[in-house]
Amino acid sequence: MSDTWSSGWLKFPYDPVLAAWVEAAKIAADAAVANPEMQRKWLQCEGTWFVGVDALPNDASGAVHGSQGLTGAAMTFIDRYLEEWPPLHPAQVSVIYPGYPKPRMGESEAAFRFRKNRDAAHIDGILPHGSARRRKLVEPHAFILGIPLNDCAAGAGPLVVWPDSPDIIRRHLSLAFSEVDPAKWADLDITKTYQAARQEVFATCQRLELSAKPGEAYLLHRLALHGVAPWRARPEGRRMVAYFRPPWRGTLQKFLSK
Repeated sequence: MSDTWSSGWLKFPYDPVLAAWVEAAKIAADAAVANPEMQRKWLQCEGTWFVGVDALPNDASGAVHGSQGLTGAAMTFIDRYLEEWPPLHPAQVSVIYPGYPKPRMGESEAAFRFRKNRDAAHIDGILPHGSARRRKLVEPHAFILGIPLNDCAAGAGPLVVWPDSPDIIRRHLSLAFSEVDPAKWADLDITKTYQAARQEVFATCQRLELSAKPGEAYLLHRLALHGVAPWRARPEGRRMVAYFRPPWRGTLQKFLSK
């Protein structure tokens, strides 16, 4: 297993099989991004981020716009090492535009500073609830697979990851959940635990920007702290990535395993 995967991430080199899928997926993604209804729903941060949750109309195999199902080296790795290749949900189509980040509608000043200065670093599935925005583990994912759909400069709002963060996140969450019935984990307020875990990651792990081109892909561990960097490329173009985050299908106890 790759050394980088042991630290919570892995980048796959150009794969012609995946590149063929990208050609078909981009046609469907472009149509979704241009759809006025989708824009009203997902164009955020003053027009600098198309969030695009479930915007790609792929089927459970990943097939979209006449393509074959999603196959290639990345999928082989997931199937072999993670033993978790579930039916796929419609992929997120995340598009970053020049000027990102701008404040998101309803975002507090503190939240915007965190978006700008800390890449809005987060763990997928640990979501804010209620007016107090208390964090709870309600939508655990199996992995995060990013597939670039267009070619762009390295500074065009790339994905950010903190290598070695999964071990830190796991330690903090395991302690918080240790005396709680797993059936009640989704109801447990883990806001302070989550904040402390992120602060330790920031203090001890090196921030890494991951850029890739069509035909390449990157995979993040389900507990890897990650986010999106500000746009630093020339003020033109966009960065478009399809993200697959299948729901976790094992036990919650195993969710916190390696």
